[in-house]
Amino acid sequence: MTRHDLGERARLALKRPDLLREAAWINGVWVTGDAVIEVTNPANGKVLGAVPALGEAETLGAVAAAHAAFPAWAARAAKDRAAILRRWFELVMAHRDDLARLMTAEQGKPLAEAQGEVAYAAGFIEWFGEEAKRAYGEVIPGHQADKRIVVLKQPVGVVAAVTPWNFPAAMITRKVAPALAAGCTVVLKPSELTPFSALALALLGEEAGLPAGVFNIVTGPPAPIGAVLTTDPRVAKFTFTGSTSVGKMLAAACMGTVKRVSLELGGNAPFIVFDDADLDAAVEGAMASKFRNTGQTCVCANRLLVQAGIYDAFAERLTNRVKALRVGDGLEGATDQGPLINAGALDKVERHIANAVAGGAGMLTGGRRFGTSGTWFEPTVLIDVPPLALLNIEETFGPVAGLVRFETEAQALAMANDTRAGLASYVFTRDLDRAWRMGEGLQYGMVGLNTGLISTEVAPFGGIKESGLGREGSHFGLDEYMELKMMCVGLAPAPV
Repeated sequence: MTRHDLGERARLALKRPDLLREAAWINGVWVTGDAVIEVTNPANGKVLGAVPALGEAETLGAVAAAHAAFPAWAARAAKDRAAILRRWFELVMAHRDDLARLMTAEQGKPLAEAQGEVAYAAGFIEWFGEEAKRAYGEVIPGHQADKRIVVLKQPVGVVAAVTPWNFPAAMITRKVAPALAAGCTVVLKPSELTPFSALALALLGEEAGLPAGVFNIVTGPPAPIGAVLTTDPRVAKFTFTGSTSVGKMLAAACMGTVKRVSLELGGNAPFIVFDDADLDAAVEGAMASKFRNTGQTCVCANRLLVQAGIYDAFAERLTNRVKALRVGDGLEGATDQGPLINAGALDKVERHIANAVAGGAGMLTGGRRFGTSGTWFEPTVLIDVPPLALLNIEETFGPVAGLVRFETEAQALAMANDTRAGLASYVFTRDLDRAWRMGEGLQYGMVGLNTGLISTEVAPFGGIKESGLGREGSHFGLDEYMELKMMCVGLAPAPV
């Protein structure tokens, strides 16, 4: 079998073809291997290329490289690290179109969304490069007259990062940029479904001046790579974005060496619309939250809870907007929706819809696969979804909006909090008192009030309950990669 489809390579039309790298990046060297993992375009199933299927030995080598590079990188002035990150940011933005086309090809999202993600990803590099110079310590008033207490912030050491396929650039820079800014070195394992975005970022990072061993990328199957990253004592910090079940398993493995752990796990976001909401704003918010990236986001509106007085009007307007979505291959023209990532995602969407319909839900639009190739599914709206339907219990991760009717504020809050997930939530209301009550009462790490878009590099991103540990973005995100060291200084008596 050929390792790539020549037609797919031609369709990419990259200004810099060398951005598509079919090799891992370890200690400043592009590493290949005999075994490979093919990467396909979900829009048509054709092979874009392949990356090495590396394992334990190569991962140990990457950890060793990061461990060796750490002292010199940590010792560099924060201003110097910031200057390199600034150059990396500028290179990413200069190659925004190529990076977006590469992302659309391997992940499937519309080209406009891919371009937006590249800018979003670059924003983390810019932000944390600037924050590197502001990792301030603290002086604490001494507890005794001859004592002085100083708190230092120091980089944790080698960081292992495992990132998902749904945002193949932004989920990387959201972890790697603060780690590098803090003075840490990194070993990254990107998703085997979307490795090319990661490798392109590594190439640009090298051109920006990142020294060998500071940023390493190991490609391959998750099990052997993850086993090293979670158990090697040279790795001081482990950060993961992905499913809750996998995150729990990886975190447990990290406890053998008591690593610091950050987890951004699954969600089950409620999108609550009250009778007094601005209807147009609520519909637009639902479109942005539910159908961005074909519904494949961890903060995606998973349950649309709509108050009875506005329920029918909201359902009608939302359905009209969904019917107008342009579904297609992002490399072939302007689109609003792309394919799902793989066949497993299609199966889950179908299973959730069938379960809801069997429980009495009605279909307003969509509900079917289509196309003879690729992983396409029609954007879908369901009404009267039963409270215990899979759509309300599990994270669907697809373009399906299931509407649930509620009567009172108390009922909406109880329904929204009835889950072990606690990542994102959304509320639309023009009642200021209600906005505060809901904002404080929702058991989630993030609340969007009258907006369906909440992610930004300047604000902390993360969940509570079984949706994760720690925060990414903002100055809180830099602290995740730094240790606090207390120095208690005893002073000799002043000479007389």
